[in-house]
Amino acid sequence: MANITRYDPFNLTRIDPFGDIDDLFKGFFVRPALLEGQPQMQIKMDVKEDDNAYTVHADIPGVKKEDIHVSIEGNQVSISAETKIEKEEKKGEKVLRSERYVGKVARSFTLAHDVDESKSQAKYSDGVLELTLPKKAASSAKKLAIQ
Repeated sequence: MANITRYDPFNLTRIDPFGDIDDLFKGFFVRPALLEGQPQMQIKMDVKEDDNAYTVHADIPGVKKEDIHVSIEGNQVSISAETKIEKEEKKGEKVLRSERYVGKVARSFTLAHDVDESKSQAKYSDGVLELTLPKKAASSAKKLAIQ
């Protein structure tokens, strides 16, 4: 007995002899295109929690500590860093390939508890930013007496 299949005139895979044409457009409109020769920097980090504080280790290599900014608002933490290009050209020298990132990068995240900004600390050494973010003491709810 012959297999009966339904004809779909909008199915483009029938005319694509080299594979699935959907792979060509998959994610094309979702994420920005990366330009050739422009490396993309990301802040990679580990977040740990104990009873009293959060500890964050963020990898930000090649950045001066003066160019790193951390802001804390309640339980929202934002880290931003900027690397600048330093032009030092020598006579007769030309750049063949440059893969070092130049520009601004930022990352924000939300923690489960509010952070005590006044006791927070930040250290930067060997390309790693270490944040110690103490948890804010839980405020006791005040019960109102009804008169």
